[in-house]
Amino acid sequence: MSVKKQYRPRRSYTADIKQELVDLYRSGRHKCNIIREFDMASSLHGKWIAQSDNSGSSRKRTTARRSEWQELIELRKQNQQL
Repeated sequence: MSVKKQYRPRRSYTADIKQELVDLYRSGRHKCNIIREFDMASSLHGKWIAQSDNSGSSRKRTTARRSEWQELIELRKQNQQL
């Protein structure tokens, strides 16, 4: 007489939704309220926050990194010419 645990169906989130949920957290909303409101696992939201921090996936960081890489490439080219 074992009772089977009912699992919730697997959901997928688009990159835009993930970024919006991370931005909500960074704007000052409490993580527990976001998780409760969107009915998601705490670990999943934490993983997205960590990935955003590590990858620089916010738009401002991406633009800044891109310009830094372009500058680095140009400086290396100049060094090779010297």
